[in-house]
Amino acid sequence: MRNFKPIWLMVCTLALACAPSSKDEQTAENEKTSIFRHQPLVNHMYTADPSAHVFEGKIFIYPSHDIETGATSDDMGGHFDMKDYHVFSMDRPGAAVKDHGTVLKLEDIPWASRQLWAPDAAHKEGKYYLYFPAKDRDDIFRIGVAVADNPAGPFKAQPNPMKGSFSMDPAVFQDDDGSYYLYFGGIWGGQLQWFEDGELVAGRKGPTDGIPAPDQAALMPKVAKLTADMLEMAEKPKDALIVDEQGNPILSGDNQRRFFEGPWVHKYNDQYYLSYSTGDTHNIAYAIGDNPYGPFVHKGNVLLPVQGWTNHHSILEFEGKWYLFYHDTELSGETHLRNIKMAELQYNPDGTIQTINPMK
Repeated sequence: MRNFKPIWLMVCTLALACAPSSKDEQTAENEKTSIFRHQPLVNHMYTADPSAHVFEGKIFIYPSHDIETGATSDDMGGHFDMKDYHVFSMDRPGAAVKDHGTVLKLEDIPWASRQLWAPDAAHKEGKYYLYFPAKDRDDIFRIGVAVADNPAGPFKAQPNPMKGSFSMDPAVFQDDDGSYYLYFGGIWGGQLQWFEDGELVAGRKGPTDGIPAPDQAALMPKVAKLTADMLEMAEKPKDALIVDEQGNPILSGDNQRRFFEGPWVHKYNDQYYLSYSTGDTHNIAYAIGDNPYGPFVHKGNVLLPVQGWTNHHSILEFEGKWYLFYHDTELSGETHLRNIKMAELQYNPDGTIQTINPMK
């Protein structure tokens, strides 16, 4: 039998011996005993899919807002039933995180019906643009744009989604020459497998309908340059091809390396880094190319699996240091109720990235 302590002794122990004397000491104690390497940035609500940027000398984070709606859990992500967006900012890494409140709601998007999934943001000539996926009235994911006068919003959605858009997880990359590129795509619930050459294929309705055979090239994220006004794609989306060291496309059955969702592009030492989630193997993988269209050669993992099914990230530079933003489920233990985190990112001399383990 277990040797239980008397209740009075347990109470005294907790009250007199174990309780930290301040909030800072409590936080330190929690960090000491936690299995997680990094602490949540936001604790008062559930946040996920953090897209981080440096605007006006501060770090702004554009996450999705996880909520509990009772939606049915399925392989198409029905339980990720988000209905609005918040914006967060911090003056520097480690500083207090400010919640700027709700900046866009589902009911204020004329064409959208449900599921405001992972967004991203961009800045050009005094305007800020929020790119977001949502299902239209036919329950098909499209990508919309909302515009604001400052990075904290509020954002006003355009009346229609971007022409020719499909799937989800938009991410915008600004190159050194001032060109902007939109990357997007995700399989299973992201519906990328339902489209061929940008057109919806009739009869595809399930999470694996349209997924290539294991020995065929995997579905790839899409890339298109944006128009000067930042509101549309200036060209038909192309495959951002991910290949192995021999130049062969990563195969559909290569679950440890193939693209699943969440593309992100950043530039380091004149090289283009495409990073993405491998989905059911839960890695954040990365590949390197010499131009924004690729091909991108797979190099390894930025982040190992987190607690929770999904893994989604962004990468930025701030005052000469690089940071990874990601999420896990430390606060809830529930896959669809996540919390955002950040970690410093390190490069090796050859330009490869040192893999981060989110667990101690």
